[in-house]
Amino acid sequence: MNAHRGALSSDKVWFGITPTLWWNDDFLSIDIGIPFEQCVSEMALAGFQGCSVGHKYPKDPKDLKAALDLRNLRLSEPWVSTYFTINAMHQQTLENVRQQLDFLQEMGATDLVVAEFGQAVNPLPVALVANRPIFNNAQWSALTKGLEQIGHMANERGMRLCYHPHMGTGVNVAADVDRLMKSTSAELVHLLLDTGHLAFAGADPLAITQAYGRRIKHIHLKNVRAEVVAQANGEGWSFQTSVENGVFTVPGDPEGALDFLPIFAALADAHFEGWLVIEAEQDPAKALPLRYAKMAREYLRNELGW
Repeated sequence: MNAHRGALSSDKVWFGITPTLWWNDDFLSIDIGIPFEQCVSEMALAGFQGCSVGHKYPKDPKDLKAALDLRNLRLSEPWVSTYFTINAMHQQTLENVRQQLDFLQEMGATDLVVAEFGQAVNPLPVALVANRPIFNNAQWSALTKGLEQIGHMANERGMRLCYHPHMGTGVNVAADVDRLMKSTSAELVHLLLDTGHLAFAGADPLAITQAYGRRIKHIHLKNVRAEVVAQANGEGWSFQTSVENGVFTVPGDPEGALDFLPIFAALADAHFEGWLVIEAEQDPAKALPLRYAKMAREYLRNELGW
């Protein structure tokens, strides 16, 4: 029996999965035509309790909730891209957040995932690492003030703002995460731990977990293929090229480079409660979604005990 088994509680940690195993929501060409109904049915078949939102989901919350309820799934989170660091986008960002908080309320969910996409290069066909934005002091101030404002909006409605450091954005490497955490209120801005994006950026997901475990309220658990990371960095690949070539995979894949057991232990030490969401932005033509979903779920069962 693994020493870490049972350290996280099944009463307080729920396993979700994202539809990025079935299609890509950023690059619509990464798609083999799997419909919404098949996607969520396979999520349930693999043994997950919830899922994040994808672009093929029904737009009406009542329709979406009915489809998820039918499969005993709950909503783990929607995503909002913020644009606090570029001109004339503050109010539009606030309105987008309000709409998603309304959606969360209708769906009976609590976690709003955000990332600052002002000047982001991950959607572009350019070298990802070489061209990522570097925020100046004024942009950092606009970002942190904006995040605290929407964090307050979330708190007022009994919800949580969870910030997602993301490849190709201005909050990417470990120093960016440090600055964001030091510059924002722990009561207003929580941290989303995305193990794959941190590792791809050259950060140590375990060190981030140990440093900020009490602020981690949401997890995207994914692995990286080290040789693909090295090639992506060495050859200046775009984010899309990196995804198409398999930079990410799920926990439990023997091709993955990360050891999650110390991360689970650090999360247990921090008394983590919330969604642990499997994510692997993969090409479904190369990585059969149901196979990888079951692989990840079996890994969680073996290592955590449920």
